[in-house]
Amino acid sequence: MNFDFDYKERKEILNTVLDKVEHFYANTKDYNTTPELNVQEIRNLVETPNLVSGNNPKNAIEHIINGLENYSVHTPHPNYFGLFNPRANFAGIIADFITASYNPQLAAWSHAPFAVEVEAHVIREFIEKFGFDKNNADGVFTTGGAEANLTAVLCALNNKYPDFAKNGVFGLDKKPIIFCSQEAHHSVQKAAKIVGLGYDFVKTIPTNKDLKIDTQLLENEIINLNTSTHSPLMVIGTAGTTGTGTIDDLESISKICKTHNIWFHVDAAYGGAAVLSSKLKHNLNGISVSDSITFDAHKWMSVPMGTSIFLTSTSEILNKTFRITTEYMPKEASELEIIEPFSHSIQWSRRFIGLKVYLSLLFYGWNGYEKTINHQANIGEYLRRKLIENNWIIKNNTELPVICFTDEQLESDLNFTKTILDNILARGKSWLSVYPIKNIPTFRACITNYNTTKTEIDELIEELNKEREAYQQ
Repeated sequence: MNFDFDYKERKEILNTVLDKVEHFYANTKDYNTTPELNVQEIRNLVETPNLVSGNNPKNAIEHIINGLENYSVHTPHPNYFGLFNPRANFAGIIADFITASYNPQLAAWSHAPFAVEVEAHVIREFIEKFGFDKNNADGVFTTGGAEANLTAVLCALNNKYPDFAKNGVFGLDKKPIIFCSQEAHHSVQKAAKIVGLGYDFVKTIPTNKDLKIDTQLLENEIINLNTSTHSPLMVIGTAGTTGTGTIDDLESISKICKTHNIWFHVDAAYGGAAVLSSKLKHNLNGISVSDSITFDAHKWMSVPMGTSIFLTSTSEILNKTFRITTEYMPKEASELEIIEPFSHSIQWSRRFIGLKVYLSLLFYGWNGYEKTINHQANIGEYLRRKLIENNWIIKNNTELPVICFTDEQLESDLNFTKTILDNILARGKSWLSVYPIKNIPTFRACITNYNTTKTEIDELIEELNKEREAYQQ
């Protein structure tokens, strides 16, 4: 079996892929946003090809494309108003292709010095963007926000407990408590479970009327903590909650953490991109004095999954948390002033994650990103305005393009949002979701696509109005 194929075969395969992908990329809006969820039909399709002897490459590719086109929620669609799953920009797609072709191994600096230094350079750029001291800050690319938040918990533990790397949770004399908003991402609970603390050691704080973490309740919980058995480990502020796009009062949280000497982490997986916009970055005031930050480039920077970043203002904490020595790792760079990636993060074998961001910046620049982010924010404002003009009410308050809304006359009717949502998703023209705010189900629409324009907003408003009218009749 020739895994490489010959030149002619490779060209034919690549042309087949290119034609198929280009057709989808150029005509995404022609597809339904939502697939029919027939479990047995999908499984039958997956199990049909011969996995013993293999298949003709062209047929195999057509099989995959058919499956993806017919059985996916098309998040690259301009009428997709769902979660933070954007259309991938072309530079990011090319970067993934290049990375897969060269397949650099970033575990050791000497194996992929250019790739490692590219990631280090991009990390330094983000350190500057978020306002950290470039001489003392550090960071690393991660596979997603969950890994970045897990890294934050591990860093907080190793910062507070000098022997944690050696003794783990069995060496702790008190039970560490993680504080976060009730609107915080559930990867926080997952991180607590993974490190061995457990869910019970995550203390969720109610939100105020603006859906931000109630900082007075937060401080009260810290002050009233039974310090004979428990100890505050960290506070996690969220910059762009998944449900409502709310940014916590980061400045107030930072003051509380400074007063009580607690690690302050900001989960800015989505909202962190506001720092790239002179129009929006004021929403992140206070983030520059945090101890660490989670940021997902695969959200508002529109690069392929999963491309995330962990940043910290404490220069040695990543090494302290993950440093390890082995006999079998390459030693070529042992005399150089470099950091070995495998001893700097959770990952060991490492993909060239950062190329998706670096190539995008080479293509579009920071200025291009600012224009794109401002465009999406402006489209969000247009959606708010059109909703109000059509007698919908907005239930959240954020400058980010996440809009939660309902009909004031029907908000107590629990069947209203579900019925309309089911009808819209069944039609497959648009995709949005329902999110509860103070026990009231609301429609949630997020502008995640740089190709979404006023046209798509008008189409969504028309759908919503027609469904509401039909429901009322």
